[in-house]
This record gives sequence, structure tokens and C-alpha cells, in this order.
Amino acid sequence: MWFANFFIAGSITMVLPFLSLYIATLGDFSESYVQKWSGIIFGITFVTAFIFSPLWGKIGDRYGRKHILVVSGFGLGLSVLLMGFVGSVWQLFLLRLFMGVFTGFISMSQALISTQTPKHIAGRVLGTLQTGSITGILMGPLIGGLLADAIGYSSTFKGLSIILFISGLLVLFGVTERKIKPIDGQRTQFSSKEVLLHIIRHPMLLIVMLVSMFIQIAHFSIQPILSLYVNDLHGPENIALFSGIAFSAAGLGNLLMARKWGSIADHVGYIKILIVLLFFAGIFYFPGAFVTNLWQLVVLRFLLGIAIGGIIPVRIAYIRQEAPLAMQGEVLGYNTSIRFFGNIIGPILGGTLASGFGYAAVFIVTSLLLLTCSVALWLAKRRYPALTGDHI
Repeated sequence: MWFANFFIAGSITMVLPFLSLYIATLGDFSESYVQKWSGIIFGITFVTAFIFSPLWGKIGDRYGRKHILVVSGFGLGLSVLLMGFVGSVWQLFLLRLFMGVFTGFISMSQALISTQTPKHIAGRVLGTLQTGSITGILMGPLIGGLLADAIGYSSTFKGLSIILFISGLLVLFGVTERKIKPIDGQRTQFSSKEVLLHIIRHPMLLIVMLVSMFIQIAHFSIQPILSLYVNDLHGPENIALFSGIAFSAAGLGNLLMARKWGSIADHVGYIKILIVLLFFAGIFYFPGAFVTNLWQLVVLRFLLGIAIGGIIPVRIAYIRQEAPLAMQGEVLGYNTSIRFFGNIIGPILGGTLASGFGYAAVFIVTSLLLLTCSVALWLAKRRYPALTGDHI
């Protein structure tokens, strides 16, 4: 699963440095038009992902997650392959929409590993798994930038599809999913209504899931306009490569600390660590609005990655802890769906802020969102101290 996540994350993030640049080649568009459509096309994938994630989670709870991962890998491969042949913005838009049906690969893999891991080491194990996707995120933009400059955007999409197909084959032939026997007296099946009621009746769990959405809004507001911001700071020379460096800097910080944060949270408490990480992420985002050269931005992205690195495994470990085994996939599916809703809003917000108020506004608003999440989680921890899981 580590290698499958590495290939999936690497392939998907390879297109990030040049997605907006690719849009610009599809017609004679103004900079404002490209900024707006970069946000829309980046975010539209998560509309269908938002709808399908709970469904995949529910199917996974009942029938196992391995085959869903195989379908996801092949579906992503087909989507990306066809993107290499588009001739208009609308064709790219529709393919990104279709791609969203299969976008939950990494989240589903986390659910698979989570449900087969003892609770007391869940943070460390999920952190280790996340280093696979982080390594892909780290290398993907750099390799994508190099490939785009060397062989062109269309050929890069076609090449990436092969890696995605290989990821599906890795899971098909390399992963064995163990059937987990429920503890005596523990239920083996829940209706969707019961799952939703469980979430609503556990306010800290609900708050953590809602915070997931705002984290994604903040994080993805930057993604579609980052390459355009790099172009402003550095100039057009080798723009795809330098955009890749900016993207990958956060991945490097993420890689260095993801497993460590998960291990720390296993001992200190998941909610405590989430509050700290959100606070520092907000602090590191803010100065991005005022950088004057590319390397200042790269350093800030690296520091951001150190903070962001622990948020995903710690958050999933907490959700894993608070949900019965037979509903964990569906609960994680709803969490993924909420995150994807944030992924929809974030790029559109970022594109709108950038075109209306400049790039600096995106960094300032993002910083404020993360700091607000940190404060909200701290207040919730004080309000519901028994639900924080710190006793684990």
C-alpha cells in the first residue's frame, strides 16, 4: 500500500505545477480567465468525490476495500490518459469531474490499514503509510515540472496514466486484505442513518470532521494559483520546474515529520497535537503574502509541510478510535466527503481572491482560517474534555 500510495500521489501531483499553464494553451485567454478556471477545474474533481466517498466507504465496510482500490487506480488512469487528448477547457472540465468518482484511493487505503491496526499504534502506522503519499507528493511536482518542460503537457498526462494503472495492479496482486473478526457482542453492520447519528451524538468527532473541511479549504485555496504566483516571483523561465520546487518543499517537510507526529499523538493525545499543528500551519501560511522572491516562498512551504505533516494521520487515528469497527469505513468516507467539499470550495475561493484582490489575499485568508480552526478545536476540547481520547 505504501508503494501504491506513492505512485498515486506522485502521478496526481505531477500535473499540479502545470495544470493552469495547460489551460492557458487551450485558447487565447486573459490571465484573469486562466486564474478563475484553474480554480474551477482543480476543484470540480471533488464534487463527484464528495458524492461517492461515503458510498465507497459503505461498500468497503461490507465487502472489503481491496477491490475498490483496484477500480480506483484503473479509473484514475483512464481519466488522466484522456486528459492528454483534450482540445478545450470544457473537455478538461468534464474529465476532471469524471476523475472525482475514483479520487478517494489514498483515503480508502488509509481506511484499509486503519481498520487492521491496533488502536494504540494507529497514529504511528498511519503516519508511516502517509510517508508513501508524501514521498509521491514531494517527487511528483518536480518530476512533472521536468517532464512538462521536456516533452510537453499532453505527453506528460499520457505517461502519468501508465503509473496509475500500475498502482491498480500493485493492489490487485500485492495486497491481501484480512477479514477482521468482530469482538463477541459487537455489531457487524450499521445503517447509514445509524452511522450519521453516531457522528452527531459524538460532538468532538463531528467537530474534528468539520475542521477537516476548513483545513482543506485553506490548503487547496493556494494550490491552483501557486504556479501563477511563482511566475510572478521568478519569471517565466523553466516555470513548470520552479513551480514543482515550490509544491515539493511542503512535501519534504511533511515527509520528515508525518510519522513522528503520529507517534507523538499516540502518547500525548490526538486532539492536543491537532490544535498545535493547526496553529503553526496558520502562522507559517501568513508570511507567504509578503515574500519578494521564490526561495522565501520555498522556505515557508517547507515549514508549512512540517506542521501539515501530522494533521492527516492524527485526524484519522482519532476518528478510528471513536468509531466502531463495522462503521469505520463509512465514517472515514463521510470525513473524506467533507474534506472533498473543502477541496471544492478552496480552489474556487483561491481563484476568486487572486483575481479580485491579488495573491497576497489568498495567503492571508488561508492563515486566518487555520488559526480559527485551532481556536475552535481548543474551545471544543475544553467543552468536551472526556471526548478528546487523551486517556488512550
